[in-house]
Amino acid sequence: MIRSKAAAALLGAMLVLAGCGHTAELSVAEGMGPHPKLPPPVSTLLPTVKVAPARSWPDGRMPVAAQGLQVNAFAAGLDHPRWLYVLPNGDVLVAETNKPPPPKGKEGGIKGWFMKMFMKEAGAGVPSAERITLLRDVDRDGVAEVKEVFLTSLRSPFGMALVRDTLYVANADALVAFPYRQGAIRIDAPPRRIADLPAGRNHHWTKSLVANADGSRLYVGVGSNSNIAEHGLEEEVNRAAILEVDPATGATRVFAAGLRNPVGIDWNPDTGALWAAVNERDEMGSDVPPDYMTSVQPGGFYGWPWSYWGRNVDRRVKPIRTDMVARALTPDYGLGPHTGSLGLTFSKGARLGPALASGAFIGQHGSWNRNPRSGYKVIFVPFESGKPSDMPIDILTGFLNEKGEAMGRPVGVQIARDGSLLVADDVGNTIWRVSAPAERKPAP
Repeated sequence: MIRSKAAAALLGAMLVLAGCGHTAELSVAEGMGPHPKLPPPVSTLLPTVKVAPARSWPDGRMPVAAQGLQVNAFAAGLDHPRWLYVLPNGDVLVAETNKPPPPKGKEGGIKGWFMKMFMKEAGAGVPSAERITLLRDVDRDGVAEVKEVFLTSLRSPFGMALVRDTLYVANADALVAFPYRQGAIRIDAPPRRIADLPAGRNHHWTKSLVANADGSRLYVGVGSNSNIAEHGLEEEVNRAAILEVDPATGATRVFAAGLRNPVGIDWNPDTGALWAAVNERDEMGSDVPPDYMTSVQPGGFYGWPWSYWGRNVDRRVKPIRTDMVARALTPDYGLGPHTGSLGLTFSKGARLGPALASGAFIGQHGSWNRNPRSGYKVIFVPFESGKPSDMPIDILTGFLNEKGEAMGRPVGVQIARDGSLLVADDVGNTIWRVSAPAERKPAP
């Protein structure tokens, strides 16, 4: 008890001091679009910390959908749902998961302890349920009547991809495969290991996953093992990258690098290019750098850790590598500073009206390193001719209450078979469904 009181007092003092950090001078919108504003970085004694304490949704409360749309709970009572995958028959798989514990000696010291406390306050400290759950809307009324444990024997599972009769799952430490039969509500077969994935400290632990059109290659988003390589580049091998894996042999190569934390990845339906939503670095002030989404060029390098938003040098990283900075590609579209942009899915198949027919939905998990807070919503970026064409549109808001507490935090986003948008809320333990009123249900 004495120790816990002392820890609470220390954490409280840290929060007070962190409150003296940098306050934003620009709006979030000024950090969005193809040419976001990039003010000079701000250095403070302690990083700016403004955590939205995690709370559950009170009875009768839910997020607020954009005008002309409606929202309902597709499934509730889940355990930290982070990522979604829609099967061809309309079943929805949800990864109930969280960060694995770090290996002994890799806890991060005093700073790591404080960050663990901050993230716990934000709702990220719960143990991983280590499962994938199947949701099925039998009567097509927009609510899942069936909720069954679909897969276990997993380690912090995240990305999922079905290729013919094989379901691939990206655990925190390995890409594994399972036999799949359409309509099954459970898989009991043991996992077949395809390839190892970078693990260890797991500063960023999520491993997103997509397959190419013919299923001959799988692409895995792997975040960095640090903020700016402070643990050394030897811990960053095959990290801050999108990896390409041959599922037949397990052979792995870096498809693109310098992407600090590429979480949501999806194929642009108009161009066929791979796009990623990327979380940028912290502790440079409330206004910089912006998270971003970008088309990912094969063999491309996007700057981390030596530079951000193209060739803007991060002078905290020593030595400065001018050769690497010169290679850095500029991202396509800023998503605002510290918004925690995690989910990404293109709108192909959506039935949400013509204004949302071409573009990308982004799940913004929310900030901890910005004052005032940013993110905590789902946005839509319109596209034209395969490229972003306008400023974002708010699709789902209201995740923060009047006290600045997080009743929910959006993560993964996917288009359901009926054309609605599904949103995983890992603090509210709910899958939200955004739809157009009086929508016509597709034939079974």
